[in-house]
Amino acid sequence: MRSTETAPAAKAAGARRSRPLSALADLVRRLAGTRIGLVGLVIVGLLCLAALSAPWLPLHDPLDLMMEHRLEPPGGSFLLGTDEMGRDIFARLVWGARGSLMIGVLTVAIGLLGGLLVGTLSGYYSGTLVESVLLGLMDIFAAIPLLVWAIAIVGIFGTGPVQLGPLLLPNEAKIILLVGMLFIPGLARVAHGLALAEAKADYVAARRLQGAGAWSIMTSDILPNILSPIFVQASVLIGIGIIIEASLSFIGLGVQPPTPSWGGMLADARSLAFSDEWWVATWPGLAIFLAVIGFNLVGDALRTVLDPRRRDGGPAL
Repeated sequence: MRSTETAPAAKAAGARRSRPLSALADLVRRLAGTRIGLVGLVIVGLLCLAALSAPWLPLHDPLDLMMEHRLEPPGGSFLLGTDEMGRDIFARLVWGARGSLMIGVLTVAIGLLGGLLVGTLSGYYSGTLVESVLLGLMDIFAAIPLLVWAIAIVGIFGTGPVQLGPLLLPNEAKIILLVGMLFIPGLARVAHGLALAEAKADYVAARRLQGAGAWSIMTSDILPNILSPIFVQASVLIGIGIIIEASLSFIGLGVQPPTPSWGGMLADARSLAFSDEWWVATWPGLAIFLAVIGFNLVGDALRTVLDPRRRDGGPAL
């Protein structure tokens, strides 16, 4: 008898677990149904596949100095050529993709968490001291230029790993925290405007009359209704995060040598950018360009498929 009672419950639990996966698959299918979404998914998918499979690909060691193969052009045993130190550019691009994509995604994740928290709280408590304090802090953060942030972080912690109690914080983690904090104000502003509109809706007033608490209303009612536009903004910010990481590495404040990074590869190739050894600077620049274009295309397609007016009334882009 007990087994027959628990069977429907187990089936329902399995259905709940599979629902997010089916929703994700449906979203990917709708994205692929638009031209820009399909192109963006292909670019992002190939970059992610290369980054994830780097340890198992038959690549040269990206740190191996082969001076006898210095500045070899693309072709032969070096698909994209070698740099001034004889290192395989293709191997360094693939391994550099791991760091660039990881930093891009994790910085946006930090920005999302902080932005949603600040934006939802300030929107729900509109007209109160909570809104004034939170939005004032966001204005202060947004007013500080990126380079000032970077110099301050490097001045305090240096460019090497930092020991925080029992934790050894690598330099990449500092970059993730730095850029993630820079993303919070913009996402918080977007979330604030959306949450403010939702907080004034009739269904929220009805929930208050039913005795629902503020936290329950924010997490169960307001937050789910503001996620779609926030995710669209976040997908574009991943590309911006990759650019910021490359910029910091280019000026020596980001990922430190000998760890491969696209910005660091561009910095190493500065003297060769307009020489006969064009490939040294071209490939990392092209990788950054494709990554940013890919995430921007996915963001534009997300905006199309998640906006009912554009989805129902307009043609697929």
